[in-house]
Amino acid sequence: MKQEAHQTFSRDPKGEREAPTARFLDIQGFRLSYIDEGAGDPIVMLHGNPTWSFYYRNLASALRDDYRVIVPDHIGCGLSDKPDVRQYPYTLERRAQDLDDLLERLGVRENVTLVLHDWGGMIGMAWANRRPERVKRLVVLNTAAFHMPAGKRLPWSLWLCRNPLTGPFLVRGLNAFSRAAVRWCVTRRPLSPEARAGYLAPYDSWRNRVAVLRFVQDIPVRAGDPGYDLVSEVQDGLQRFRDVPMLICWGEKDFVFDRHFLEEWRRRFPSAEVHAFADAGHFVLEDAGEEIIPLVRDFLKRHPLN
Repeated sequence: MKQEAHQTFSRDPKGEREAPTARFLDIQGFRLSYIDEGAGDPIVMLHGNPTWSFYYRNLASALRDDYRVIVPDHIGCGLSDKPDVRQYPYTLERRAQDLDDLLERLGVRENVTLVLHDWGGMIGMAWANRRPERVKRLVVLNTAAFHMPAGKRLPWSLWLCRNPLTGPFLVRGLNAFSRAAVRWCVTRRPLSPEARAGYLAPYDSWRNRVAVLRFVQDIPVRAGDPGYDLVSEVQDGLQRFRDVPMLICWGEKDFVFDRHFLEEWRRRFPSAEVHAFADAGHFVLEDAGEEIIPLVRDFLKRHPLN
């Protein structure tokens, strides 16, 4: 399949460096967009909902001189194809398979560092659970790879978006989920107009918001929900990564991935290096990127793979 190149955005919001360039591959009949820049040990960054590779623009730019940085847009997100639900299942199982297909096509089969945010954590660890020998370092950013922690309940706003009556109207019709995210997922300071526009650009119509809704609907809350057994499998497999170096950078003002999730990561990975930012929200790289990027650089240097 011919690979194309397309400029995702001309510069990061601060105008500091030329932004990464998007490439495309056919993955099981759908065009998947991804960034693949630099050389060296591969660092694979996985976004969640309702973001896309744009979330990692500054971290990717900061690391591409020293590492091979790979940042896919999940199908339905960013510059990737946005097929109808009758064409593509939009499930955790399929997304983990898409990631495996992409990395196989790119020849990425060893020394992988995963950078995980939001539902990207579940996708990445579902893949890692089946390829554990390939994963050598983990960077965790307000995400999960296990079932809802004890004492935590799904926020009412997510229940509203999951509702078969109100969900499509709010998420696909009004774009309320994405618009709320760019407003409420940062807490230190508002996003710049350029950054808000960047996050919202791929989700500009009912058709193009299909993945935003399906991500919310695909969250397995109770036994019997689609994907519940796979999450159980991922959760049970986390113990095999206890000796893998892990850096956790956490925004404590996240109303979904809150302290319950952070404490669960700490419980499961007592040796993890943890940096919590009391005034940062769910988009922790937006709020605390200036602190996190040096932390990631230092973490990678202190845990070399050769």
